[in-house]
Amino acid sequence: MSFNLYARLRNLFPDARLQVGTVSAVNTDSVTVTLPDGALLRARGGANVGDKVYLRDGVIEGSAPDLQIVEIEI
Repeated sequence: MSFNLYARLRNLFPDARLQVGTVSAVNTDSVTVTLPDGALLRARGGANVGDKVYLRDGVIEGSAPDLQIVEIEI
């Protein structure tokens, strides 16, 4: 068992999820990303308007393929 209280606290929270979105605006120090549900996020990183990107915790992790998104309700 870990005695590091900070590590134990971090383990209580789930990992940040990987999201995909389309860059809708480029700012001086960030970009605005539109998610498939229409929500807007501001993220750090470089990309061009119209690019599909992967992002996690407000940081662009890389480019995403331009695929059709299908949502399935369970």
